[in-house]
Amino acid sequence: MRKSKYSEEQIIGFIKQVEAGMSLKELCRKHGFSDASFYKWRSKYGGMSVPEARRLEDLESENAKLKRLLAEAHLDIHALKTVLGGK
Repeated sequence: MRKSKYSEEQIIGFIKQVEAGMSLKELCRKHGFSDASFYKWRSKYGGMSVPEARRLEDLESENAKLKRLLAEAHLDIHALKTVLGGK
């Protein structure tokens, strides 16, 4: 997945600017992103502070690593069952 060119701190700052009363169209034009990106960010980071967003990113990367390990373990089990035969 493509990494955003904006950090979590910047994204949370954009959300707070719109909540403070800045026009969404003006903010998007000024910083060079689309309305759809803003709404996607707001659904993910809305109501969060910067440390919470960092923690979310850490948890997502840890979750991805654990899923990868589990998939490899299942592949090993499947390979052993096919080689050894049986039910």
